[in-house]
Order: sequence, then structure tokens, then C-alpha cells
Amino acid sequence: MQFTYRAAIFLAYRNRDTIMAVSRIIRNAFTAVVLTTVACVAGGAQAASYPAEKITVIVAFAPGGIADTLARLIGQGLSERLHQSVVVENRGGAGGNIAAEVVAHANPDGYTLLATTTALAINETLFVNKKFSASDFKTVAIAASSPEALVTSPNNPANDLPSFIKAMNGRTINMAIPGVGTGSDVEAEYFFKELAKAPVQPIPYQGGAPAINATVAGQVDLMATTLGGGAAAQIAGGKLKGLGVAADKRAAVTPNVPTYAEQGYPAFTAASWVGFFAPAKTDPQILQTLNTAINDIVKSPAVAKKLTDMGFDPIAGSQADADAMFAAEVKKWGGMVKTLGLSVK
Repeated sequence: MQFTYRAAIFLAYRNRDTIMAVSRIIRNAFTAVVLTTVACVAGGAQAASYPAEKITVIVAFAPGGIADTLARLIGQGLSERLHQSVVVENRGGAGGNIAAEVVAHANPDGYTLLATTTALAINETLFVNKKFSASDFKTVAIAASSPEALVTSPNNPANDLPSFIKAMNGRTINMAIPGVGTGSDVEAEYFFKELAKAPVQPIPYQGGAPAINATVAGQVDLMATTLGGGAAAQIAGGKLKGLGVAADKRAAVTPNVPTYAEQGYPAFTAASWVGFFAPAKTDPQILQTLNTAINDIVKSPAVAKKLTDMGFDPIAGSQADADAMFAAEVKKWGGMVKTLGLSVK
């Protein structure tokens, strides 16, 4: 009996560190559960009261461009529907990467959003050393898209892509682009080099407007653009001639411009879009609130007409749909960038 008692004391003494360690683990686990519960409750309360202050939409490009125009149009609608002021702030540069980096590292509270274009999907592969990735974002909504197009001067005798390529007779095509690595650049280079097998030399301009002016003046052979980048209005006004649109059907705003598929290049479509993004860890309820509001805006008759007149197709879908579309775009544009061997370090 004495031996058993002493043995018990000895074992208890020897195992005291183990018992204390277990106690600490239990206390830490309990604390973690409490803190997690508090955080969840606080996060839920924040989402339920969202928005409680102004929302800042950071546009990845300069004022006056398509991203800026749509950001301000959508921003006004968000302010009206969410009853909070929406501030649009332009931070152009580095092909949209400056603004994207700011939002990628912003507080994920729903008060800092990114308005950008297809550039975000392209840059995932194009830019080697950027300080963010596509996984740093959740797609709130892709609000509208516009098909890529190839246009030329109205004085050019060609009326479609086959006749244009035939008339060039193997000579290098001087092609105006609104910037290196833009959707218009990547799509058109891919089309000529991989599908049409025609030599092409991209000539970059500082945006769509000067590229259009050069094309109208006949300083280049043709221009790669989006219909929504000002080309639709110029085609309608007779100042540009549309040779083809990279869409599965003709655009309502330019019904006389044939698709690539109609001209012997099936299964190839490409469009530039304007989307809204939030930091990846943003509360799903906040994302849903924003997505619902943006859907309501683009489906409203007045906004839908403005978008259509500009050459854009309104897009309304769930937040999950938007995320899936962005992921598919990253893969699609990334494939073209890799095929062309393009990269920016």
C-alpha cells in the first residue's frame, strides 16, 4: 500500500509538465474559439450594416477612357441604390497594375473597389514581376463587354478581312493599337499570326483616340480596337470601315460588320470588358450586396441603352458567375499571351 501511494505521487510529479501543457492547449483552444466567434459576429454585423460610409472605386486607367466612363456610370447607380456616396479615383499606369496593386492590398471591408478591364486577366500572364496575382481578388461583377474588332480607313477598298488580307499580298500590315499588351493588341496579333498567317507590325499609340485618328487619316493599314472604344460611333458615322468583329454574332450597333466566323475563322471570339473587383477576403455578404446593386444598374433601361449605344453588351449575373468568367478569361488570354511569347518584366 505504501509502495502504491509513493508510486502514484512519483508519477503525478513526473507528469505535471504534461498536465500543464494540456491545460495550456485547452485554454488556448478555448480562447481561439471565443476570438473566432467574436470576429464572426463582428464581421456579420459589419456586413449587415454595409455600407456605413463612402465607397471608393479606384479606376485602373486615366479619366475619359472606357473603364472610367463605366465606373462613373455604375458608381452613380451604386450611390443611388446603396444610399452612400461613391468616390471614383483614377490611378492609371503600368497597364492597370498600379490600381490593381492598391486594391489587392486594401482592407477587405468593401469600401475600396477596383474598376478595370480585360487588362487584369491579361496581366496575370503578361507581367512577370507584378506584386499581386489574380487570386488576390474576388470578382464583384463583370458589368459589360464589347467585342474586339478590326477597322480601316473608309478609303481602303477592302470591305472584309479576306479581301483586306488578299490586297496586302503578303506585305507586313501596319496595325494601330491603343497600347502594348492591351486586349486589342493581343487579340489582333493572335488573329493575324496564328489564324490568318499574315505578317503584322503593331504600332502602339497612347490610347484609342489617337489610334483612331491615325486610322481615319490613312497613316496605318488598319486598327485593332473594341467597338466600345469609340470605334462603333466612327463606323456608324462613316469615318471608319469595320472589317470584322470577334464575336459569335454581329453587334447590334454595327449590323453591317461581319463576324470573324462568317469570314472563315470560326470558334474565335474575344471581347474587352469592364469589371469590378474587391480584395479576396471581402465578406461574401458584402460582395452579394454589391453584385445585386450592379446587376440592377446594368439591367435598368436607361443604362442598358447607354451601354448598347456605346457598343457594349450589358452583363448581369451572380457573383459566382462573375468569378467563373474572370477565371476563364485569365486562362483564355493567358494562352494567347504565351503563344505569342509576350512578356513584360
